[in-house]
Amino acid sequence: MRIAILRKGNKNITSAIIIVIVIITLILAIMSIDKPTLEFDGSRAYNDVKYQVGLGPRTMGSEAHEQIANWIISELQNLNWQVNAQETIISNQNIKNIIAQRGGGTPWVIIASHYDSRSIADMDPDPQNRKQPVMGANDGASTVGILLELARVLPTKVDKQIWLVFFDDEDNGKKSGSGWDIGSEYFVSKLHGKPDSVVVLDMLGDKDLNIYMEGNSNPRLNTEIWNVAKELGYSQFIPTYTHDFIDDHIPFIQAGIRAVDVIDFDYPYWHTTYDTLDKVSADSLKIVGDTILKWLEQYPR
Repeated sequence: MRIAILRKGNKNITSAIIIVIVIITLILAIMSIDKPTLEFDGSRAYNDVKYQVGLGPRTMGSEAHEQIANWIISELQNLNWQVNAQETIISNQNIKNIIAQRGGGTPWVIIASHYDSRSIADMDPDPQNRKQPVMGANDGASTVGILLELARVLPTKVDKQIWLVFFDDEDNGKKSGSGWDIGSEYFVSKLHGKPDSVVVLDMLGDKDLNIYMEGNSNPRLNTEIWNVAKELGYSQFIPTYTHDFIDDHIPFIQAGIRAVDVIDFDYPYWHTTYDTLDKVSADSLKIVGDTILKWLEQYPR
């Protein structure tokens, strides 16, 4: 009789242990789903650049521009982001910003890029090419590729509110300084609430990547991002100020919102017909993507 009681007790203990193990396994599985993979794939981002360039210049009003907008929306929806198209008409030009949202509450972070390409290669060394459209492999397509890869690797459940925003009509300004950043200006004018941080990415696929701090950007936000790059061993982020730019971050700064422009402006093919796919590197895309992912993971500080 005593032996039978002990065996029954052993069975109860064994069953309890099995139940505990199952519960722990389920908890760990759920936790792994909620965590970011932090595996930014530069090759996938490069393929996104290749696809865009394959359609030709994405100039305002062109068929390629419309195709790219629809493709971005479809890609984001397939990745279970909440997607909205913000449309308007400015100076007889149809504008479509694309907004992908995930998470809620605070902190609220926006990562952005423009997706249009320039209609005239006014900086081309050959005067005969200066009325030709720019392919925009680096200036436009590279950072769209980065944002789409971020959309893939960020988890479905996040501990903050994250927006990925694709601005329209950024790249049709004149040398006089007018006509830039039309999409982002409209976006900020319709913004309800105040995001905690905005990171604008531009021209970041260059094989010879050198990213200096931009002078109109929020200094503290600059330091945060460049410090993360340093932690990752990416010397391509150089903590020195070189230029002040008019870019999609300016409307946010004018509205009192903390914003930064991450841009490699030392790009000899800017606004020329030579801004083509062969100038873009998957390694450069990964360097930037890894840095932004790590910064998001550590935010807020």
